[in-house]
Amino acid sequence: MTAELVRGQNHPLPHTRLEIRVSVGTPVIAGATLADDNGRVSGAGMVAHPGSPALPGLEVSRQAAADHRLAVDLGALPETVHRVAVLLALPAGGDGPSRFGAVAPPYAAVTALDGTEVVGYPLTGLDTESAVVALELYRRQGAWKIRAVGQGYAGGLAAMLADQGLDRAAELAATIQQAVAHGLTRSVAVPPPRSADGDRARHGTSLTASGTPAGTAPADTEAGPTAAPVPAHAGPVPSCPISYAHPRRAGTVPPPAPEGAGGAQARPAQQAQPGQPAPPVAGDAIGRCMEERLYNQVWGMFEDLARTTAAYRSAVDFAESRMDQDLDRALADPRSRIGSSGDTARAAARAKRDELTARAREALDRDLAQLTAESEVVEPALPVAYAGWDHPAWHAYRVPREAPMALRLGDLRLPERPELRIPMLVRLPLERGLWVDSGRSGSEATVGMDDAELRRLAVDTAVLHATRLLAVHPVGRYAVHVIDPAGAAAASLAPLTGAGVLAAPPASGAQGVSDVLSHLTQRVELVRMAVSGGATDSLPPGLDTAGQLLIVNDFPHGFDDRAVTRLRYLADEGPAVGVHLLLVADREDAGAYGPVLDPLWRSLLRLTPAPDDHLADPWVGHAWTYEPPRLPTGSGILRQVLSRVAGARTQWRP
Repeated sequence: MTAELVRGQNHPLPHTRLEIRVSVGTPVIAGATLADDNGRVSGAGMVAHPGSPALPGLEVSRQAAADHRLAVDLGALPETVHRVAVLLALPAGGDGPSRFGAVAPPYAAVTALDGTEVVGYPLTGLDTESAVVALELYRRQGAWKIRAVGQGYAGGLAAMLADQGLDRAAELAATIQQAVAHGLTRSVAVPPPRSADGDRARHGTSLTASGTPAGTAPADTEAGPTAAPVPAHAGPVPSCPISYAHPRRAGTVPPPAPEGAGGAQARPAQQAQPGQPAPPVAGDAIGRCMEERLYNQVWGMFEDLARTTAAYRSAVDFAESRMDQDLDRALADPRSRIGSSGDTARAAARAKRDELTARAREALDRDLAQLTAESEVVEPALPVAYAGWDHPAWHAYRVPREAPMALRLGDLRLPERPELRIPMLVRLPLERGLWVDSGRSGSEATVGMDDAELRRLAVDTAVLHATRLLAVHPVGRYAVHVIDPAGAAAASLAPLTGAGVLAAPPASGAQGVSDVLSHLTQRVELVRMAVSGGATDSLPPGLDTAGQLLIVNDFPHGFDDRAVTRLRYLADEGPAVGVHLLLVADREDAGAYGPVLDPLWRSLLRLTPAPDDHLADPWVGHAWTYEPPRLPTGSGILRQVLSRVAGARTQWRP
């Protein structure tokens, strides 16, 4: 039975290998300090944080998140460690809350490795504090206990670290905040909650996440091809009432299965064999329509793969650490370092390591097999917006009457099972723009490419992303502009220009760049003022209120300082009113601008034209290999889809 602690209360710990779970109503930093018997932390090397997440016997999350799982092996801690303090802090800067009193009280729980909760502690009573010591694990007379602390600090992370006895605490706090800022730029964002109370159910555990970002609207907003255009900040709405609950597996009985988007329908439930997991079913997640259930199911698979891989890696690290400790103990006596006794000790330690690793791999393979079977069922059932370009749904493509919840930007995989790929789905409307990196990232896939080939592939990838955005929106509700200052991307842009789906021919030269940026900047300014003043009805009659995508090739070539300023403005303010960037650029080419463009790069979601392991998940921070979209060899599906989009436009009247 779970013990619910109050501040100051302690409780014995029945296990030495534990997991500390933290859930908060907004992304927070989680860390831990290792202290001696006097409660003093000897230096920065005894602090686990996103920039340095692993210490002997302890591992924390690599980035800020609303949900954390910290792995603790008390038996693997150094003998000098007598206290482990679990720290939480709000990220500095950004649009998030600056004090814990503005969010739901954090909840911390200590669980055994099988998920059994040992103690729980709601951190109530916080107000102006932006950092808090949540829990303390401490050693007393050879046994470990846990204490509910809840000590908050209005001075933030630096004040909390200083109180832990650290010298140069402000310096370390700045390092941690920088690591968190970097992690947020490369993380795949968790889908925001849109239910009335903002709660999300994750595998049966009630959690909360960050609030709805700019660019969303209530779930009852109406949209359709015949409705009067509204500012893009209203966002698309699927054809069913939406509950933005995080995926929860439904066991052997799937939810009702109406006809899904793209003609996909959930398979009937099958009976599981005794002792075996239930056969996977497409749409086996919370949701009121098939599109929503499939979306939630994909996110559930993404999280399951992240966590089961994290458990495997932690178990392997534990096995290696335990072998080192066994060897140290066995060979502490110099007399046992030679002869048969030393060889026997080494063999026994390695055998134990191999046994633990094999058991961990067996559990991982079992979970991966289940996820692979689920993927094989889910992938064929995906609607067009979620489907790969080789999916049969594209051959039956028709311009939709409503925009989807999300769209696919590629796939994600981990090295433990590279053939298992999870669709990378992002919510619509886009929360931020996209950046297709045409530079050399060091990935193996680009080793044999020359610079010209890599740049061409980057533009080809951008065209695929733009085509999908056009294809999933109703006719007249999305427009694409192109800036190609030197005309270098004419061949790659040919499918878009040839189909006539662009808002205007690609802009080139200094004047063309200036005209397009001026037009879109003016649109953003007008819509922002109208929305903030509650006067959207007063927008000029000729103003295009459809969503806008600006493809910029070869940045910063052809951009003067004024154009760069406008581009930064569009990146910062555009997404809130439906204007997004799709930048095709090599960051090194913009080196002449110095750090002035750093906020621009951070505001965009970096994608690559070749496989690259630069993205992180929002739960444990694995480095995922991103697989960009690809057309099947010799396929004409791209031109077919663009032709249907263009045909629908010729018949449409606003």
